[in-house]
Amino acid sequence: MSLRRFSLTGVLCFSLCALLSARAFAAAGDDFLNFDDQPLQEPLTFPEWFKLSFLDFQEDLKEALESGKDGLLVYYGQKYCPYCKQFLEMDLAREDIHAYTLERFDVIGIDIHGDRTVVDLAGNELSERELAIREETNFTPAVVFYNGEGKEVLRLRGYYPPYRFRAALEFAADGHYRNETFREYLARADVPLVFEPGDLNEQPFFMPGPMMLDRSRIPGERPLVVFFEQGNCHACDVLHSGPLADPEIRQRIARLESVQLSYWEDTPVITPAGERTSAKRWAESLGLFYTPTLIIFDDRGLEIIRIDSVVQFYRLRNILDFVLTEGYRDFPTFQSWRASRSPRMYLK
Repeated sequence: MSLRRFSLTGVLCFSLCALLSARAFAAAGDDFLNFDDQPLQEPLTFPEWFKLSFLDFQEDLKEALESGKDGLLVYYGQKYCPYCKQFLEMDLAREDIHAYTLERFDVIGIDIHGDRTVVDLAGNELSERELAIREETNFTPAVVFYNGEGKEVLRLRGYYPPYRFRAALEFAADGHYRNETFREYLARADVPLVFEPGDLNEQPFFMPGPMMLDRSRIPGERPLVVFFEQGNCHACDVLHSGPLADPEIRQRIARLESVQLSYWEDTPVITPAGERTSAKRWAESLGLFYTPTLIIFDDRGLEIIRIDSVVQFYRLRNILDFVLTEGYRDFPTFQSWRASRSPRMYLK
C-alpha cells in the first residue's frame, strides 16, 4: 500500500483510534507520567528514521513537499535528557504514531547544545545552539510543526503522553490550525480533556482568594507561581502526589507566592499585569492547553517561565532554583543556565 493511500484510509482510522483509545492511554497514565527524570547515563541518538539532513530547512521543506508530505517536524533534544528518551521510546516508537509521522512530515533532529550549522526557513545561518536559544527552547523535547508554506503551526515544549502527541500530529497535519487553536481542538476532539466536575488538589501553600495578583504598580515581595489545574486530572494528581509532596520541592515552593486556578472556571482574577478577567479567559489568552500548567512571574508581573508539560522532581527542582537564584536575569533560557551549572553533562 502506498503512503498516499494510507493517508486516505489510515487518517480516518488514526483519528477514530485516537478518540477511542485516549481513555485507555489516560487510564494507563502512570506508564507515561511516572519516570525517573535524573539525567541519563548513556547518551541518546536520533532515531535512524529521522531525515539525514544537511540542516538547510528551506531545502528540507522543498524535499518534503516534493515527496508528498505536508511539512516539517523539527525536534529539539539533548543527549542526556530523560524526557527526550520518554518521547522517543514511548511516543514516537508507537506503530501508529511512527507511521503517521513518517507519512505526513519529514523529521529533522536538532541537538540544542550542538555546533552544526543550520539554515532556517528565513535563510538565516546559525548554529544548533544559537537556534535553540533563539527559539527559547527551555525544555526538551521540544517539537515545532511547519506547514507547506514554512509557517509554524504548533509548538510543543516538553514531554506529553502519546494520546496528546497524537492529537498534535492530527491538528498540524490536517490543517485544523487554520480554523481553531490547539486548545479549542482538544476541547472538542480529545477525550481525556473533558469538562467534568471534580475537586482540585488542595495544598497549604496556596494563597486564598480573592485572586488579586496585580504587580504592575506595586512590586511583589517574592516571585509568583500560578497553578492552572482542573478536576479529574490524572496529570494533576501525579504532580501533587509526586513532586509537590517532596520536602525539597515544598521548601522551595514556600519561598514563592502560590495560587491555584481552575482552568475552566469563571473565578474573577486580576492578573499580574493588572488586567481584570477570569481564570478561564486568562487561560485562553495565555494559549494554555495542558493541565497542570505552572507559570512563574517576577516581582513586576513579567512571566519568567512556564511549565506546560509533564514535569517530575528533578526538572521541577531545577526550575525553582533557576527562579529563586534569579538565573533568568543572566541567562537567555533555562537550558543555558542548566548548562552553566553542569557543563560536564553536556561535554560527555
